[in-house]
Amino acid sequence: MIEQGREMEKLLVADIGGTNARFALYNKATKTLSNIEKYTITDETRLPQLITHYLEQCGVKVERACLAIACPIEGDKIAMTNNHIEFSRSELQSSLCLKQLEVINDFTAVAMSVPALKEQDKCQIGGKEPDMNYPVAIYGAGTGLGVAHLINAANQWLSLPGEGGHVELPMINAHEDQVLSVLRNKFGRVSAERFLSGSGLVNIYQALAEITNQDKKEISPSDIVAQALDKSCQLSLQTLTLFCAFMGRFGGNLALTLNTRGGVYIAGGIVPRFLEFLKQSDFRHNFETKGRMGRLLKTIPVYVITHSDPGLLGAGMYLEQKQKN
Repeated sequence: MIEQGREMEKLLVADIGGTNARFALYNKATKTLSNIEKYTITDETRLPQLITHYLEQCGVKVERACLAIACPIEGDKIAMTNNHIEFSRSELQSSLCLKQLEVINDFTAVAMSVPALKEQDKCQIGGKEPDMNYPVAIYGAGTGLGVAHLINAANQWLSLPGEGGHVELPMINAHEDQVLSVLRNKFGRVSAERFLSGSGLVNIYQALAEITNQDKKEISPSDIVAQALDKSCQLSLQTLTLFCAFMGRFGGNLALTLNTRGGVYIAGGIVPRFLEFLKQSDFRHNFETKGRMGRLLKTIPVYVITHSDPGLLGAGMYLEQKQKN
């Protein structure tokens, strides 16, 4: 009977990015995930059919769901930024026969996972102990660059979503100005996401190739990372070095914006692949180099989230908290 009760507490959660869609069942009783599945998004992918297929695979029916989506969430119509998926929230809820459907930004979900992360789910890079009476910043590079903040208000966690990945990233020396100039010629306006994402790695690589009169060959982000780590390609090494410096500068800017003494958390699928490289890079130096505010930045801890599915965990936490209110 207990097991049946627990089964009724399972919620459908999803983390839908530009490249992949991940689904799981969230158990309120244990605050754990099960039946985790990942699907590659193709031109043929349709969200209602994908969700139905997943639930049929699991052999369960659910009444409540939370979808974390990599795009701004405004109104009933949702259109993703980095792929073709679009849908009506009300129509999706009706077609799936759900009593409750929450659709949130993917970094809202990641932010909501932070209070539930255990020590083994994160790796600290510099700073002191966090003060959770202050806000938390979360950002991460993947298909795009996601940003959110988290605050504790009236004994509940509130995620502040935004599109901070689309602000400009300042350059601070002549070499960086050259890289920016190349990308400006290509894109016009250059957002931080043009540097800090999978495609951002390629953008930096090809910009450096152009500056040094080398072949601007097609290359994948994973190849750049691999060649940088084994030092088989100097251009890849320079690319990853610059990427880490930019990540530090951007994170420091977020920390200043809301005085995030609760910590700064890095999510996304890219950075965990080269944790040791990040630790040895100029990441922390760039995070702290903020002039008169440098003393404050030295105290703020940075964590790389190593949990495999923070978006799914956070979607479950969000839905559970929403049910209580």
